[in-house]
Amino acid sequence: MLPFTNQVRRLRFEAGEMTQQELADRIGVTRQTVAAIEQGKYSPSLEAAFRIAQVFQVPLETVFQWQGDGAAANP
Repeated sequence: MLPFTNQVRRLRFEAGEMTQQELADRIGVTRQTVAAIEQGKYSPSLEAAFRIAQVFQVPLETVFQWQGDGAAANP
């Protein structure tokens, strides 16, 4: 399981029940990639993550929420 959750599925349905294929076409990935992102099985590229947020016109943090253990390295 990835260290973050996402609201992609909810956002798709709130956007007029947008299909996975429609979202995939708009962000330049396959439908299978969108399905894997929604299921938490695949971490999208930073570009894809920003594109998803842009499609729904919401901040990135509305789409993806970090659930990590807080063990990030300090600079």
